[in-house]
Amino acid sequence: MNSVIEALYSQRAVWWHPPSYDIRIETLPIPQIEHPDDAIVKIQLAGLCGSDLHVYRGTERLTEPCIMGHEFIGEVVALGASFHSSSAGRPHLYSTLRVGDKVVSPFTVSCGECHFCRVGFTCRCVESCLFGTPLTPGGQAQYVRVRRAGGTLYSLQDIPNGSLLTDSSLLLLCDILPTGVFAAFQALSHVKTLPFTTRQPYPLSASPPQIGDVSFLPFLEEDKSLTMAVIGLGPVGVCTCIALLDMLVTRKLKFNVIAIDPNEARRAKMTSIYSIIGGNQQFGGFQVADTSNVKELVANLTKGVGCNAVLEVVGNTSALRLAYELVRPFGCINSVGVHSDHAVPYKGVELYDKNVSLDFGRCPVRAMFPMALELLLKRQDVLGTVGGETSLVEKIASFDDAVQIYDDFDKGKCGKVLFDPFK
Repeated sequence: MNSVIEALYSQRAVWWHPPSYDIRIETLPIPQIEHPDDAIVKIQLAGLCGSDLHVYRGTERLTEPCIMGHEFIGEVVALGASFHSSSAGRPHLYSTLRVGDKVVSPFTVSCGECHFCRVGFTCRCVESCLFGTPLTPGGQAQYVRVRRAGGTLYSLQDIPNGSLLTDSSLLLLCDILPTGVFAAFQALSHVKTLPFTTRQPYPLSASPPQIGDVSFLPFLEEDKSLTMAVIGLGPVGVCTCIALLDMLVTRKLKFNVIAIDPNEARRAKMTSIYSIIGGNQQFGGFQVADTSNVKELVANLTKGVGCNAVLEVVGNTSALRLAYELVRPFGCINSVGVHSDHAVPYKGVELYDKNVSLDFGRCPVRAMFPMALELLLKRQDVLGTVGGETSLVEKIASFDDAVQIYDDFDKGKCGKVLFDPFK
């Protein structure tokens, strides 16, 4: 009898133990409503992300065990008292979310009400907490408690053409697809890339018409083309490439994109995916390169000038250094990789002498959902499949395989893996 009662109030979860590399599958209590703004979500799928490796490897220096994972979709099974139809003056989910609704969550909590949330910088919410930490248990479990759920969750009930989206692809909205879209959007919106998207010289490319003779010569053909590099072809890097190519082609911009990774399997995966998404576009080129030969490749493509923008999606100092060596004078480096406390690998004088702009930081996933969703609907051919040569998601696994999968993922032996908690 006791075992039956325990089963009703317990769940299985991927449980990390400090200091590092210690993953266990344990039986833990099902979370409960603790605050009126809470929701309890029954997990349908949870993702394994490269950022999880920071906890796994111990680089976050956590001293308490925790439930892993910050990517999850599922069904709402309980709501706090704040959720009711007459709720007003708060994020709309407080008045519309219902038990039974299907939801996706960003990887951080966001209240939806503070200054940062109001202006769209949701990842820097004053109440921001990362799922998959001792403070905010993660989604690699059968159930998860979501704090500030009305500002955090995204309801999947009213998505146009939502029936066309597979659950495995919806999981990508939690982190990696919005982060890829964010990286591409940041790079193409940067003031230093605007001359190449507007065909206007700096600073006219970013300012109203000016009085007086600017005396710029007309652009040559080489002045109208963007050369951009993506460093890192893990799942986020692949999403970045997909998003960047979509934006470039949609805007009918001339371009060369170089996708870079030292891992041969990752390069092969990206090449296969491009064979699907490349189509017959006529505006630019796309090449996959190893770190060992990419400097020569970029030099040849740009006549020694370098890349307009480099998107760093790895999160280590060697990738940042390579980004600096590839970027041209007056270029920008956009880094969305999760970095540790290592120093940035260049001096102020190097950045000054090259007029290089650095843009770092976490994606505001909750704000990026609409843009990412649009791309998800468009690219179900690679984002909506599982296990194929051109699929971003490699497989859906049971928690029983989590220990081995974490080890394989850490060693670069597998790609994007999702967990079915009830499998």
